[in-house]
Amino acid sequence: MAVGVSAFDAWRANGRHFKHRDHDIFWQRGGSLGGRGSLLCIHGFPTASWDWHKVWPRLNAEFERVLAPDMIGYGWSAKPRGYAYSVFDQADLHEGLLREQGITRFHILAHDYGDTVAQELLARHAERQAHGDLGLVIESVCFLNGGLFPETHRPRPIQKLLLSPFGVLMSRFSNASGFNHSLAAVFGPHTKPSAEELQQFWRLLSFNDGNRLMHRLIRYIPERRANRTRWVGALRTATIPMRLINGPLDPVSGAHMVARYRSLVPDADIVSLNGIGHYPQVEDAEGVNRAYFEFLHAQRRAVAPG
Repeated sequence: MAVGVSAFDAWRANGRHFKHRDHDIFWQRGGSLGGRGSLLCIHGFPTASWDWHKVWPRLNAEFERVLAPDMIGYGWSAKPRGYAYSVFDQADLHEGLLREQGITRFHILAHDYGDTVAQELLARHAERQAHGDLGLVIESVCFLNGGLFPETHRPRPIQKLLLSPFGVLMSRFSNASGFNHSLAAVFGPHTKPSAEELQQFWRLLSFNDGNRLMHRLIRYIPERRANRTRWVGALRTATIPMRLINGPLDPVSGAHMVARYRSLVPDADIVSLNGIGHYPQVEDAEGVNRAYFEFLHAQRRAVAPG
């Protein structure tokens, strides 16, 4: 890394780009020759692939290929005005990247809004399997905190305002101070983001005036309600390994969401990280790595010869 270049700036400088519906999409690629398999990392609202940077070194060591895009409308990707942002389109984006890279089998690690995108990918996986289509095969899914069930999602006041008729004005007049306050509130009481981390999150959101799109991006919340049968059904009928790693102090999708997951998902595999809020991969990277690779290595032992 050049002198004076932060890890945050290096993440952007070393990123790659591809096209989705003629729009430029930023993505980060990692992995190592000694690794096994491919991993797709799906970030949440309102941040970007940088969310994974604390767990990135371990992910790179374990997998041959790691892909982490900034979804359209987020981070350093294109943020077109008037675009029809949707979970289905974001799922198309991730599948497009996988196909461009020639990846047919992959694991998923998802967070927040990315959980919903992963649920749509799970639904598509089941449809392909039913028709004998092996074009894209999901090998496992690990969810971090997210709104897996619309009935347990507890939107923050700012999210409610963004969904209201005042949403356009909320986006237009959003600023770093208000954003920082809202974001820090979903972290655990002893794992709050630093001033530097909050500045990085704001830079990602406000890049190319992306903060003025929040009222459009937030439409995934009613989209979850409209597609509950499909996306919750994908969880309940999944035949591939799944694990939920959760920060129980998250006011949006913490312990109350875990209780619902346990009641609806057969043989629910859940790890709770004590004292952690909505961003486990930022608040407790070591705990996430430990829980995730315990899950992954158990799968590999299960399929090992003999």
